[in-house]
Amino acid sequence: MRSIDIHAHIAPAVAANLPEGQQWHGFTRQEANGRQFLVQEGKRQWLHPKYTLTPEQRIAEMDSLGVDVHVLTTWVGLYNYDLPAEVGAAIARDCNDYVAELARSNPARFSGMATLPMQDVNAAIAELDRAVNQLGLKGAQISDHVNNKTLDHPDFTPFWQSVEQLGALIFFHQEGDDTIVAPRDTKGYGIDNSIGNLADRAVTFATLVFGGVLDRFPDLKVCLAHGGGFACFGAGRMDRGWQVRSEARANGVQPPTSYLNKVYYDCLTHSEAVLRYMIDSAGIDRIFLGSDWPYDMGIDSPVEWVNGLQSLTQEEKEAILWKNLERVLGI
Repeated sequence: MRSIDIHAHIAPAVAANLPEGQQWHGFTRQEANGRQFLVQEGKRQWLHPKYTLTPEQRIAEMDSLGVDVHVLTTWVGLYNYDLPAEVGAAIARDCNDYVAELARSNPARFSGMATLPMQDVNAAIAELDRAVNQLGLKGAQISDHVNNKTLDHPDFTPFWQSVEQLGALIFFHQEGDDTIVAPRDTKGYGIDNSIGNLADRAVTFATLVFGGVLDRFPDLKVCLAHGGGFACFGAGRMDRGWQVRSEARANGVQPPTSYLNKVYYDCLTHSEAVLRYMIDSAGIDRIFLGSDWPYDMGIDSPVEWVNGLQSLTQEEKEAILWKNLERVLGI
């Protein structure tokens, strides 16, 4: 049985192994309390130590987890939507070239998704086209918002047109702690991650639905990380809003529950009951294997976890582990 993990992060070697005193697009490498960071103008991003692994070391770790393929997504600390567009575009090119080279060199073990300079829609479209048509990447990973602007905004209409035409998959994943609903956990409870991530995915689902994006572009392929957050669980209340609030129907959309099977989700729920509910709500053909490697909030042994779920049939497990991604991405 194969296994394909759509939620596996990486950083380009030039960033992960940046020597002290040298710069990469304005970033320098600094150490604090035994941790390594990329720093630019007061912006500090933690470099996970596993980003320094060689491809061979990464494959060895994949083997230990029973994972055959990583669909590589660039570390979200390198979205950099707050930087000038030309800097963001240059960083994205470096990241995408690196991911594409790994996929070309190890096609049986790696596939890849692009990162995009979303602060400049035209630049994002151009880089997505290059990533898909020249580099062979499968789509792109983007955040739930671009400098507090959600993706239903009219500015992004040309982007969605291009995504649909290219047949690319868009994987929604927040930018670190920069979530919309829980921007920063000031008390150390970690709710920016444990709750903020999930709330942001629900906001993304809602804005794509209520904003009419999924209607205007019916062939879009969109995947919501972290099990889609609260999207499946909140859809009933969204339906009620659609029924009683005229602004929810302003774009002529249908009840939100009717869109649950129009997007994809990874299986990263940490709960069999939650995953079972997602399958029953959206359909088994909508769920991908996703571990959030290499982070502590991910699934430690994703293949073992899926195979151990008692409420799933063998056919459902195979769909999650590889069949769905093989079909959708052609891996």
